[in-house]
Amino acid sequence: MLRQTFLHVPGIGPKTEQDFWAAGVDDWNAFFNDSSLKLSAAKRAAIADVLTESRHQLDRRNPGFFARRIPASQQWRLFSEFRGQTAYLDIETTGLEADCTISTIAVYDGSTMVTYVNGKNLDDFIDDIRRYKLLVTYNGKCFDVPVIERFFGLTLDHAHIDLRYVLAGLGLKGGLKRCEAQLDIHRGDLEDIDGLFAVVLWKAYLRNRDEQALETLLAYNLQDAINLESLMVAAYNLKVRQTPFDRRFRLPMPPTPPNPIPAHRRTIARYRNEVSFIRSLQPRW
Repeated sequence: MLRQTFLHVPGIGPKTEQDFWAAGVDDWNAFFNDSSLKLSAAKRAAIADVLTESRHQLDRRNPGFFARRIPASQQWRLFSEFRGQTAYLDIETTGLEADCTISTIAVYDGSTMVTYVNGKNLDDFIDDIRRYKLLVTYNGKCFDVPVIERFFGLTLDHAHIDLRYVLAGLGLKGGLKRCEAQLDIHRGDLEDIDGLFAVVLWKAYLRNRDEQALETLLAYNLQDAINLESLMVAAYNLKVRQTPFDRRFRLPMPPTPPNPIPAHRRTIARYRNEVSFIRSLQPRW
């Protein structure tokens, strides 16, 4: 869909783009081959310059050029071109306060799964994430990425598809797990765990050296990252369905790989009452 996109051209909005498509100008090449569009010579030349640069940037495999110019709700269009260089990213934190820090990070790229733990291998994340050019998160622009940048004192300059905005444009809201449920994406034994439960598991690991609490936390964190791929593909297909290119660009749903980290049922049961007590003190949870 990126080669069908004209929204990154200054002065072109959704209606003009749709007019281009309706006129048969349904990709960048078609623009150069078509002379029927009613454009001034100056306007045509300006669009041609941007599309020429777009070809160059795509050849260079530079998604940032497009991400800086395409609205957040439309950045799903980057996905198919850069899927092979995509990291599905999710973090967990040590608390619910504004100044909380990172407890764990999970990264999935469609084949490889890696988890990072504060006090163990968290610093490895910085070198590893540089292998990728595109990040996919849920609410990562407001939360995950700013927390990472504050923690490590750096800037992540990746192109970034935040599914919160893409899914909201499809009428799917209410948080990651609720969006998953609406799209029939499941998480097995981890259904009852949420962000507050993740904090309790982290504190239990620190307090009791409870390795099963840590494993359950990592299983939850990694499942978030794994499910982001299915959520991304589902959102992409729903968005493509709103264009004339549904049959050409629809993607098959990926198989959900098994989560290699165990979620311990006894551990979940052990800390459920603690979570319920904390939740009773914090009505927003």
